[in-house]
Amino acid sequence: MSDPTEPDDVLESLASLPTLAHPTVSPDGTAVATYYDITGRNELHVLDVGTGERVQWSDGNVPRNARWYLNWAADGDRVFFHLDDGGDEQNDLYALSRAGEVEPVVEMDGQVVCNDVGEDGRTLIVGSNRDGQMNLYRHDLPTGETTKITAYDRATGGAVLSPGCDRVAYATNERDDFDNRDVYIADVDGSNPKNLEIGEVGAESYAADWGPDGRRLLVGDNSPDLGRIGVYDTDAAAVTWLGEGDYEESPTAFLPDGERVIGIRVRDAVSVPIVYDLQTGEATEFDLPEGVASFGQAGNPILEGDRVLVTHTSPTTRPELLAYDLSTHEYETLIEAEYGPFEPADFADAEYLTFESDGVPETRQAAVEHDPYASFEIGALLYDSGQRPSPLIVNPHGGPRSRDTKRFDLYTQVLVSQGFSVLKVNYRGSTGRGRAFVRELHDDWGGAEQGDVAVGVEHVCSTYDWIDEDQVVVFGGSYGGYSAYWQLVQYPALYDAGIAWIGVTDLEDIHANTMPHFRTELMEKYLGTPEENPELYTERSPVTHVENLTAPLFIVHGVNDRRVPISQARIFRDALLAAGYAEGPDGDFEYEELGEEGHASSDQDQKLRTFQLLRDFLDRRVGTARAGAATALAPAGSDDD
Repeated sequence: MSDPTEPDDVLESLASLPTLAHPTVSPDGTAVATYYDITGRNELHVLDVGTGERVQWSDGNVPRNARWYLNWAADGDRVFFHLDDGGDEQNDLYALSRAGEVEPVVEMDGQVVCNDVGEDGRTLIVGSNRDGQMNLYRHDLPTGETTKITAYDRATGGAVLSPGCDRVAYATNERDDFDNRDVYIADVDGSNPKNLEIGEVGAESYAADWGPDGRRLLVGDNSPDLGRIGVYDTDAAAVTWLGEGDYEESPTAFLPDGERVIGIRVRDAVSVPIVYDLQTGEATEFDLPEGVASFGQAGNPILEGDRVLVTHTSPTTRPELLAYDLSTHEYETLIEAEYGPFEPADFADAEYLTFESDGVPETRQAAVEHDPYASFEIGALLYDSGQRPSPLIVNPHGGPRSRDTKRFDLYTQVLVSQGFSVLKVNYRGSTGRGRAFVRELHDDWGGAEQGDVAVGVEHVCSTYDWIDEDQVVVFGGSYGGYSAYWQLVQYPALYDAGIAWIGVTDLEDIHANTMPHFRTELMEKYLGTPEENPELYTERSPVTHVENLTAPLFIVHGVNDRRVPISQARIFRDALLAAGYAEGPDGDFEYEELGEEGHASSDQDQKLRTFQLLRDFLDRRVGTARAGAATALAPAGSDDD
C-alpha cells in the first residue's frame, strides 16, 4: 500500500472512504436499502437484516451523486430512486428491481420528488415543479397515469398517505403571513382539502406519519418557538402535544403498536433519538454515544422485532447503521463504518465553544456599516489540526437554515489533513434554537449573521494562542459560499484568502434563475422580492462590493447547479475583471467551473477533484506547512507517529 501520509495519498484515501447514504427499511422490516460507494462508485445495496448479507442491486445505473433519497415499493421487490442529469437535480423517478432492472416511473419536466409510497401497491405521491411552483401529483402505478392534485401558489410538499391510501396529508401556506406553514388533509385525488390549523398563524407545521389506525397524524410545529411533537386526532379535530418544551424536537414516525412515536431531540451540537409513550407522555432518550443520530431523511425506519434503524456518527467516527432495540435499549451494528488506512483516533475531534456576539466585530465593516444588534450566545465547533502555529479556516454552514453538529465531516478532515484548524459557527439564523433565532436572519442576509462569524474568528484568535492570526481563510459552500464572498468584501482585513464554492453573489439574479420553490421558500421568505426590497437585494449582494476584495479568492462552481446557478460565479468573475482584478494562479483571483457536477457531489472522483483544487490553492496562496500536513492525519501505527 502507498504511504497515505504523502499529500496526494492522504486526499485520495479520504475521498475513497466508503459512505452510506439514505438508508430505508423495507415494508416488512427485514431489509435495508441504502446508497453505498464501497466499490468506488455510488450504487444501491440491500442488506438482509437477519443474515447480515449485503447485495448490490444496481450496476452504474443510479446517480453518481447520492443527494436524493430512496423509497421502497409496497411489495418490497423494487426501490424507487431519483435520477437526474449530471447532478442538475431535474429528477425523474425510476425503479430498480432485485434483478437489477431499471425502468422509469414518473417522468416530467423540472424536478420530481417522491413524497410517499402507498401501502396499496398502486399509489405514489410525488412533488413536481413542472407547472412552475412545486405541487403534488398522484401517480397510479398500474396505469402509469399521473394526475395533479394540488395547485397552490406556494411550495407544497411533505406529503404522507394514510394507510388506506384514501387521504393525503401535506404542508403549504395560503395565509398572508409569508413565514407561515399549515398542515392540510385532503382526499387522495386532492379534493376536500382541510387546513388542520394546528399551530398559530406565522408558525410552521408539518405532517410526519399516519398512525396505523388511519385516524391519527403525527405532526410537528414551532408555535411556542422550539419545535415540538404532536399527535392530531382527525375524529376529534384536536392535537395532543408531547414533552415539556425544554428542547427542540421533531417527529419521525409511529411505531407499529400505535402507542409510541419516535423523533429527534436537539441539544447544542448533538442530536438524540427519543421515543414517546403516548399513554404517559413520557420521553426516553436512546442510549447512544454522544454525536448525531438520525432516522434518515425519508422512508421507513421501522425494523421487525421492536427495533428501529438509526444512523450514528460523531466528529471522529464515520456514519454507521445500527439496529436499536426499544425494549432493551441496546443496539447492534448492521453496517460498520469503513476507515481505510485510518482509525477514529486519527481524525480531529470537535470542541464545542460559545461566545457573545452583538453581530458587529471589532474588524472594520467595509461594505455595509451596522449598528450593534441584539446580543446572543453563539455556539461554534473548533477542530484543532495540531499544527503549531496553526492556520485557521472558518467554514460557515450552508442553508442558511441549518447548523453544524458533532458529526463526521469529510471536508473538515480534509482541511485538517492540510494542517488547518477549522472553525464552524452556528450564527443567528441557524436551526436547533427555535423559530425566533431562525428569524433573526430574515431581512438581514449579510448582516448580523455575518458579524457573528467574524466575531467567532476574533474570539478564537484571541483565546487560542496557537492560532496564526496571519493565516486565516474563509471557505464555504452554497449559503456558506455566500458567506465566503461576503466575509471577504465586508471584513477584508480579517482574511488572508478565501474560497467561495457554489456560492451566491447576486441576489436579484438568483431570485430570477433558481428553482421556483427555492425562489419563494428561500429568497422571498427571507428577503421579500426584488421589487419589494430593491435596495436590500443590491446592498447585500457581494458583487456590489467587489472593489473591497483584497485577499486572493478562489471561485469554484458546478456547471449543472440549479439551486445556485453557474451565473452566480460568472457574474462575480466578470465584475472582478471589469474592476481591474487579474485572474490566474498568480493573479488576484482564481476561477474553476466543475463539469458534470451540480450543487456539490458525493461522488468519490468528483470529491477528490475538489479536494485537490482546494489543496493546491491553499498551498499557493496561504503556504500550507507540508510537514504539518503530512502528520496531521497520519494513520495510527505509522512511522510518523
